[in-house]
Amino acid sequence: MKKPAPRLASIDLNLLTVFDAVMRERSTTRAGKRLGLSQPAVSHALGRLRHMLKDELFVRGPLGMMPTPRAEQLAMPVRAAMDGLQEALEPDEFEPGKATQSFKIAVDNYAAIVLVAPIAAKIAELAPGVRLDFRPSGTLNILDLLDRSELHLAVGPSDVVAERFTRRRLIQDEFVLVMRRNHLLSKGTEISKEALAGAAQLEISSAQFESETTGVVGSARPSRRARIRAPILSAARILTTSDFVAVLPMKVALEMTRSRELIHRRLTRAPNPIETSMVWLRRLDNQPAHAWLRNEIVKVVDGLYQGRTR
Repeated sequence: MKKPAPRLASIDLNLLTVFDAVMRERSTTRAGKRLGLSQPAVSHALGRLRHMLKDELFVRGPLGMMPTPRAEQLAMPVRAAMDGLQEALEPDEFEPGKATQSFKIAVDNYAAIVLVAPIAAKIAELAPGVRLDFRPSGTLNILDLLDRSELHLAVGPSDVVAERFTRRRLIQDEFVLVMRRNHLLSKGTEISKEALAGAAQLEISSAQFESETTGVVGSARPSRRARIRAPILSAARILTTSDFVAVLPMKVALEMTRSRELIHRRLTRAPNPIETSMVWLRRLDNQPAHAWLRNEIVKVVDGLYQGRTR
């Protein structure tokens, strides 16, 4: 006969707080630091919860405390319940000048170059006590981290359609060709497919840009010139000191040409525009602090591009 599940009233909710911290940190020591508890206190609380739920919950592995299937099953409901309680305790109105919240935001390469600086400047001006923690999204499981409230927002390309998420488009940006100021191709105002095919191209080693620019040369005469593949952070220096050209989003090109001897030219046959969006958990739609941050990000984008197509 199957034993009945423990009643919620019989569970010390502090044990669920410890469970959530260990789930996040994969370590009783780090979980203790997060909660202001000693490592033995965390281990003792975890032991009580294991006894109550009749499951090991976590086992030691090479990467730390690894959750059992039962712990994985519990993780999201516990996280959502704790977030809901925290949000219910927060004031109905958000006062930026007095706020001390921390927001964790995942950004892709495009957003890191184009949006992070103006967003950071605006939030620092309006809410000096608020901390923004921008994280590179390239190796992150974005949706899982949003679900676990390890992230508050993700900014980048997105085709998320899951009901639990909300998506807001921020920018739609066209691609252009970037090169040094006295490059042979700089004499024209628009670069043809044939001219691009004959140029030495710098390929950006970012899946975000690669997927958009693959095949931009099309069926034109293939280039026999040497090519280089490099990260976006290396692109400006390479382009400044060589005959290489690179197909990049317009607003990335504008940032690159601010302080270097680089220019950009339009393409007669450009790749499809790149799109950048914000994604967050739908249950945070009306949470005051989160809604304020999203609104300020939208205002920053609108201010930067003065009503042009986003």
